[in-house]
Amino acid sequence: MEYRRLGASGLMVPALSFGAGTFGGQGPLFGAWGSSDAREARRLVDICIDAGITMFDTADVYSGGASEEVLGQAVKGRRDRVLLSTKTSLPTGDGPGDAGSSRSRLIAACDAALRRLDTDHIDLFQLHAFDAGTPVDEVLSTLDDLVRAGKVRYLGISNFSGWQAMKSLAHAERHGRTRYVAHQVYYSLVGRDYEWELMPLGLDQGLGALVWGPLGWGRLTGKIRRGRPLPARSRLHETADYGPPVEDELLCRVVDVLDEIAEETGRAVPQIALNWLLQRPTVSSVIIGARTEEQLRQNLGAVGWSLTPEQTARLDEASSRTAPYPYFPYQRQEGFARLNPPIGACS
Repeated sequence: MEYRRLGASGLMVPALSFGAGTFGGQGPLFGAWGSSDAREARRLVDICIDAGITMFDTADVYSGGASEEVLGQAVKGRRDRVLLSTKTSLPTGDGPGDAGSSRSRLIAACDAALRRLDTDHIDLFQLHAFDAGTPVDEVLSTLDDLVRAGKVRYLGISNFSGWQAMKSLAHAERHGRTRYVAHQVYYSLVGRDYEWELMPLGLDQGLGALVWGPLGWGRLTGKIRRGRPLPARSRLHETADYGPPVEDELLCRVVDVLDEIAEETGRAVPQIALNWLLQRPTVSSVIIGARTEEQLRQNLGAVGWSLTPEQTARLDEASSRTAPYPYFPYQRQEGFARLNPPIGACS
């Protein structure tokens, strides 16, 4: 397993991390993802650790905290060998204090996560969403207190827009607060919006990307093909509306090229899609999920090899889309491009 620095920090993370959203699955969304109990989860964690995957990501909103509880049981006895990452800020109840990033909510959420994970510290504590109603100084001073108290090692964000992330980072620098070092983002061959603003920001500010949804919310598993109906057992029947939308023609173009490269390399479609991501600028770790050992072992095959430049170029072309304003002039017009070289030239 390759290890990379998490943004502009000293923390080394594996190129692949494991997403524990399939642990303890409850409810219409997370129940469809998976429902691994402690015994099943421990077996998946065993496989991960043996393969060098040492970071495990979860959130308080995943199955109402059950994911954190199961993950804590699964790593029991080897806490010093793993990194635990969790998130908070999304609503976990209907009460006025059950959502957001207020001081009281963050302190309570951190303490609850520590109990459920059965640990004395969280390696990476992330805000699952931006809270526009709480002053940035209140958020950052509280997070800084959690770091100074030893409850949290590193801080990150998830699903922030560019201005939200930059406002927070600028405030942290100005007032000497602990900075965010990670941004957990949606990024895939059928969802490249991350590249338009958040990737340049990550390069400039030292935010390492932790990629969720790397297989396009389950669309790049190799089971979906042009001109064929959605497989009967696909979880997309229950979960598609919860995730990022994907245009049918874009999906078909990408899958066509993935199939060609799978034929050339002998690799599975998901392995190719994951390998493409691992070559992208700012990507510190790609979060993979699995309900079964078979799925996990297949995803592990994404590392230890690289697509050729020609294969990468074909995937780039198949997955490209015209950026929205104000980004498309920089993508298409020479004068803008001269002022802002392509991301690849900056990496």
